[in-house]
Amino acid sequence: MKDTEFFQRALELRDPWRVTEVQMDVANRKVEVVIECQETAWGDPATGGRAHLHGYEERRWRHLDTMQFETVLRANVPRVKYADGSTELVAVPWAAPLGRYTLLFEAWAIQVLFACHSVSAACELLRLHWESVQLIMNRAVERGLARRDLTGLARLGIDEKSFGRGQDYISVLSDVDQGRVLEVVPGRDQASAELLLETVPEVQRPEIQAVAMDMSGAFAAAVKAQLPAADIVYDRFHVSALLNGAVDEVRRAEHKRLLGEGDESLTGTRQLWLFNPRNLEDERLDYLASLAECNFKTSRAWLQKENFEGFWLQESRWSGEGYLRTWYKSAIHCRLEPIKRAARTIKKHAEGLLNYFAHHISNAVAEGLNSRIQAIKSAARGFRNFENYRTRILFFCGKLHLAPAGAP
Repeated sequence: MKDTEFFQRALELRDPWRVTEVQMDVANRKVEVVIECQETAWGDPATGGRAHLHGYEERRWRHLDTMQFETVLRANVPRVKYADGSTELVAVPWAAPLGRYTLLFEAWAIQVLFACHSVSAACELLRLHWESVQLIMNRAVERGLARRDLTGLARLGIDEKSFGRGQDYISVLSDVDQGRVLEVVPGRDQASAELLLETVPEVQRPEIQAVAMDMSGAFAAAVKAQLPAADIVYDRFHVSALLNGAVDEVRRAEHKRLLGEGDESLTGTRQLWLFNPRNLEDERLDYLASLAECNFKTSRAWLQKENFEGFWLQESRWSGEGYLRTWYKSAIHCRLEPIKRAARTIKKHAEGLLNYFAHHISNAVAEGLNSRIQAIKSAARGFRNFENYRTRILFFCGKLHLAPAGAP
């Protein structure tokens, strides 16, 4: 079998495209496959008549390697002129319009990106500059978003994530039920959140039942403006963070006072008070229990935090309301100002907390996605360009159909 016939079959080319030459550069381990178009007559889709051949344009495409030889396809692609005076390159069957890579190569690059721990590792394997890989990812995400089916979308999550240095943040919209990122926008204010929610097709917005979020006033205002029929569900993990912060504030103040008295009882105990007791080893759990029995202010604050966990175990909104009233009464009379402040915040957001019993959702999915987003950021050693950051997030966390049309 001749080289030209091999590539003709391997590329599955049909008339009018023919492989006419194969050039091999052994020293540089490269193969160039020359393809010619043998058609000279083209139709004008607007008029149904014949388009005029307006010349040829040489194009090159990176293809899958052949026996570890970098393989490039080269063709003089016809440019036709239509009756309205516009011109256009004829579509080739092996690549997308204006693409620099064949469909098969793009599909392979996408697989390599998912298999690698970082984009830089994928660049090395593909022997491409990161900008070229970024272009492949841009095209893949664009395809994936165009194909995405949001039928049945009912429960969302909104969360924030740091972007650059300082106070740079992004807001992330996720699909709670399918565990995927839907969209990313810069900022974390109400305008940013509204922009995020506007990406949900208008026809589907009335179908959104609930949105999980932290106790951000900006996020809540955006949901009320864009999705007035949806319930706001405040996230249990952010409530835990709020109470943990109050406990730690009490601990810091008490530890400082005790050290002044020569008492080091609370030295090295910070993590004990903040961890879920179920996640502690037996020895540390016993140590925590012994501390909790002492008459420390920190112990009382910790007990208030732990008691709130029972709220999430209630069987109904009605029992949840009763539990919340009882807990609030105890917390507000505990004479620990950080706990009292946290209790007032929780009472202010009671409606969103009680909505949990109707939907039983949290931002656990968003938190899991945030871990993956952080891994993306760390692997790239940060991002200066928001659009590149958004593309990476949607590429790896959007559960999109990314492969080019026609590629396996």
